Amino acid sequence: MDSAAAVSELRETFAAGKTKSYEWRVSQLKAVLKITEHHEKAIMDALFSDLSKPELESFVHEISFVKASCKLALKELKRWMKPENVKSSFAVFPSSAKIVSEPLGVVLVISAWNYPFMLSLDPVIGAIAAGNAVVLKPSEVAPATSSLLAKLFKDYMDTTAVKVIEGSVPETTALLEQKWDKIFYTGNGKVGRIVMAAAAKHLTPVVLELGGKCPLVVDSNINLKVAARRIIAGKWGCNSGQACIAPDYIITTKENALQLLDVMKVELDKFYGKDPLCSVDLSRIVNSNHFYRLTKLLDDDKVSGKIVHGGQRDEKKLKIAPTILMDVPEDALIMKEEIFGPLLPILTVNKVEDSLRIINGRDKPLAAYLFTSNKKLEQEFVTNLSAGGLLINDTALHVAVHTLPFGGVGESGTGSYHGKFSFEAFTHKKAVLKRSFGGDLSARYPPYTPKKGRLLRALLSGNLIFIIRALLGL
Repeated sequence: MDSAAAVSELRETFAAGKTKSYEWRVSQLKAVLKITEHHEKAIMDALFSDLSKPELESFVHEISFVKASCKLALKELKRWMKPENVKSSFAVFPSSAKIVSEPLGVVLVISAWNYPFMLSLDPVIGAIAAGNAVVLKPSEVAPATSSLLAKLFKDYMDTTAVKVIEGSVPETTALLEQKWDKIFYTGNGKVGRIVMAAAAKHLTPVVLELGGKCPLVVDSNINLKVAARRIIAGKWGCNSGQACIAPDYIITTKENALQLLDVMKVELDKFYGKDPLCSVDLSRIVNSNHFYRLTKLLDDDKVSGKIVHGGQRDEKKLKIAPTILMDVPEDALIMKEEIFGPLLPILTVNKVEDSLRIINGRDKPLAAYLFTSNKKLEQEFVTNLSAGGLLINDTALHVAVHTLPFGGVGESGTGSYHGKFSFEAFTHKKAVLKRSFGGDLSARYPPYTPKKGRLLRALLSGNLIFIIRALLGL
């Protein structure tokens, strides 16, 4: 089925009201949950085929994440759907007011390849919970997962309302030519601009989950061993650095840098061994194009001699060892673009407070990290650093807190999701005001007289004494 035909069928389904019922939403959320519970091995196999992703990473970062999202939506859906009663205004007395959450309609989810299962299903869960009809376009860069999702959706989901359309650039282009009620895109800024331009033709709202160079600042007054382990987990333990929230570069003081480096070397050897290219716990680079892109960053003349750990590469395995670079110049290629891989530069400053100037001189990141025991420094970062999310004394874990919105700001994206925020991302908050036929105020209607004017001014001011005086003609 081509894009136009798919959208047409979905619009018919949505117009019939099928997706709006609580029962339909629950049935589809349960179907997604069954997919994760009944096909865990197939999902892990697909993720290994696409990325050599370790089973534990596949379970924790993808399968378990989707399960938790489904279970939360099933638990909270009635409450999310319930109209919210709000206070009315004295100026429209007598009346009642409420906010009704209604589905947007037919929505498009374009997923990414680095977490191809989770980044596909988590937004779809929000779209279904909100009562929309959905097209999912998985990433062709993760073909095994894309193919598996297409099969499982046919087997488990209501395909009159939830569809998977596979393909690459031509298929995505055709999808973007259609009129949608919302587009949710996860990926890079270059494609994000294409998505936004296509959406603008139909005034379609978009959520753009992008990335950027996520900074990590390390103060000197901390437990370096714990910090090093958490940095490694957030960088190389997240898909070998192929994650939008992976730390992109470290900033620390000159005095602290060598101590941090020594501890990180020890911990990296513990985690991945002396020959990390043979480690089964380290994901590979997704394909040869990204492998060459990353080796180009390492082969830049401006980083010559800057590698202080790692640097090994295996083109056949598409693997690059965890690599740390020290004192990389800010105009080097590796500092100009998002790394999205297992390379981690360390920049040094005279004092840790100088890091804010460096970070704020760049595009706003999707995530920023600060390791410190200094409350004053912590507050300065919270107040003066703009990022999609800020995590103190750890990396990446904020993504798992469903009560926090996950999304970018500026170049790192627009809009947010996770938990109830996923439901709201695909929902229109409709204002509903209801009045009785009593209390019809003549001052509202012509002819306008000075007395009516005084009364209306008093009503709009909300001051009860003024209203009484106006009614009495005082």
